[in-house]
Amino acid sequence: MRIATKYVQTAREHFADKGVHVDLIKLYGSMELAPLVGLADAIVDLVSSGNTLKANNLKAVEEIMPISARLIINQAALKLKSGIIQPVLDAFADAIKN
Repeated sequence: MRIATKYVQTAREHFADKGVHVDLIKLYGSMELAPLVGLADAIVDLVSSGNTLKANNLKAVEEIMPISARLIINQAALKLKSGIIQPVLDAFADAIKN
């Protein structure tokens, strides 16, 4: 089976742990196109809503690991540029509430 991914090491470890031999194809960008053009049988990619998968007639069949996004701010920048940074933090906080 051919798997397209930009996360080659993670995919290699995942399939090795399952005892499944796969050929990994390292790609960047529109990963969901690989199966559509015959480059790969499946993909390993990050999925949040699944809308892109649905739009390309694909479906998530397995979660390899949970992920989360993190906003990292330099402590000095937080103090020195709080006027610029605080509105961004507030926007994230509002988005999480909704």
